Amino acid sequence: MSKALMLFADGFETVEALMTVDILRRGGVEVTMASIYDSQEVTSAQEVTIKTDSILKNENIMEYDAIILPGGQPGTTNLGQSPDVKLAVMAMNGVKKWVCAICAAPTVFGMYGILNGKKACCYPGLEESLTGAEVTYDEVTVDGNLITSRGLGTSLEFALAILENLVSVAKAGMIRKSVVA
Repeated sequence: MSKALMLFADGFETVEALMTVDILRRGGVEVTMASIYDSQEVTSAQEVTIKTDSILKNENIMEYDAIILPGGQPGTTNLGQSPDVKLAVMAMNGVKKWVCAICAAPTVFGMYGILNGKKACCYPGLEESLTGAEVTYDEVTVDGNLITSRGLGTSLEFALAILENLVSVAKAGMIRKSVVA
């Protein structure tokens, strides 16, 4: 069974994070929701407070097949400023595991220098922060081990793209049909 780690910081975008977790779990991926703080409680940009499954510092990153960053503000800023997030993303990217981000969060990858020579997309208007990337305007862009997407409205496509790559195109198709997409 594939395993994914979704990182949560205060100010995350509720739908982008939870839809992705939902779709992946429906598809058979073991998803761990991890707070980047010492507390498991995290509050979204829309003031929805959730209790995560774990805390990032307690996770062995290399046990996962994918790491996922939701967008939202100030969630994206909080993710980008966390040394623990940087270490986790760089470690996963270094061994070519799936590194995924949606909305403003792909800008964190730009900040970390992992978009050089890669295609990527993000929330409209933030493209200049995709440092080193060939910017696309697709709903979802997959390039090598990177998956990026544009925003809340592309959350389902983002989650299904991750599912296609972690499990199979067939499983993603089954889930798409089951959620009437």
